[in-house]
Amino acid sequence: MSREAAVRRATDHFDQGTFREVLARRVAMPTESQNPDRADSLGAYLEEEMVPELTALGFTTEIMTHEKANGPFLVAERIEDPALPTILGYGHGDVIRGLDDMWDEGLSPWRLTEKDGLWYGRGVVDNKGQHSINLAALKAVLDERGSLGFNAKYLIEMGEEVGSPGLREFCRDHAERLKADALIGSDGPRLSAGRPTLFLGSRGGVNFDMWIDAREGGRHSGNWGGLLSNPAIQLAHAISILVGPTGQIRVPEMVPPELPASVRRVLKDADIMEGPEGEEIETWWGEPGLTPSERVFGWSSLEVLAYEAGTPKTPVNAIPPRAWARLQLRFVVDVDPFAVLPAIRRHLDRHGLTNVRLELTREAIFQATRLDPDDPWVGYTSASMAKTTGKPTAILPNLGGSLPNDAFSEILGMRTIWVPHSYPGCSQHAPNEHLPPAIAREGLALMAGLYYDLGENPPAR
Repeated sequence: MSREAAVRRATDHFDQGTFREVLARRVAMPTESQNPDRADSLGAYLEEEMVPELTALGFTTEIMTHEKANGPFLVAERIEDPALPTILGYGHGDVIRGLDDMWDEGLSPWRLTEKDGLWYGRGVVDNKGQHSINLAALKAVLDERGSLGFNAKYLIEMGEEVGSPGLREFCRDHAERLKADALIGSDGPRLSAGRPTLFLGSRGGVNFDMWIDAREGGRHSGNWGGLLSNPAIQLAHAISILVGPTGQIRVPEMVPPELPASVRRVLKDADIMEGPEGEEIETWWGEPGLTPSERVFGWSSLEVLAYEAGTPKTPVNAIPPRAWARLQLRFVVDVDPFAVLPAIRRHLDRHGLTNVRLELTREAIFQATRLDPDDPWVGYTSASMAKTTGKPTAILPNLGGSLPNDAFSEILGMRTIWVPHSYPGCSQHAPNEHLPPAIAREGLALMAGLYYDLGENPPAR
């Protein structure tokens, strides 16, 4: 009985083809939470895939619902000794729409296909592949040691891809049942394909619309040009006073007051070398004085997602009556998302743009969260991963994107540690979603090592 043997069991699970068989079966289930016609698949994924696996691992399981949720929840518990630390695992079995017709020839979102050394299929990284890796690693430790050496709980939801409706309320209602010392989950990408990564929370996200309704109907640009205001020009100016020509945000309430020293420290060893498709990073864009990593993982960014005025596909010689834009703020802790729109309103009014209207979109606001990089569990987890892989672990204070991490860090009040098993170029949410199998194999090894360590010598509680 040894750590090395547990890790070897996990990699054997991959090498013998068993992991691929399990993942292929799960990918074949079209669990599109954005598609109401797939509602039966959401429950079937839990009943046919998750319950049998967790039951075989000695968990008690219960499928539960919540009136605000888009799909069911699975709660699983394996309590070995109440005096031991408790780890909560998390995953989501729903996937983004398949976009079947947009995949490359020979590929399908509902069939795991190997092509050019990559595994393709919807959910191979987001998130079926990731929680399948973690569950298989738990099994490797159980098979090797006969016990975990800690208590384990698992929560799997089926509505993450539609904003996790009801998750926070569910966690609040069942806080005692879900109580744990730490969340250890897997979602999102690594810093790069070859760099094992640990992140401690996520940036928040708030989407809002800006628009100007100037008048009913367009007006001839020759007869009326110079006499009537152009809402497209005015809206462009409104955006330009929120974010400058090099991407610097100009509204103080939309950025944090400072970059904490602990965040700067861990990001010194987390350089972003290139974009997901190998494109060069534009170092001149964003907040001056920050490195690219600090801009993504330590600061806020404001993006224009869409802009429309007139008839873009068939322009005519008319002053448009209306202009509209959708913007998105990705923000870090110490930014209050509910103060953002009032601050923008004041900022626009000070500049005389009182005719610009603002409104939050229907998407849920994701809160920003971050576990302190100096927390002892961070160093413990990083060291365990490095011991298994022989590689330095990249520590990110938070993911650049957004996750419902606040359900765990704020509502359940626990440490949150994420170990992703994907990479930035995986085409998550797009056609041709794929997973490099080397990441899956390494993920199985490092998670088995981490779970073994937690049962052998866990951090102080």
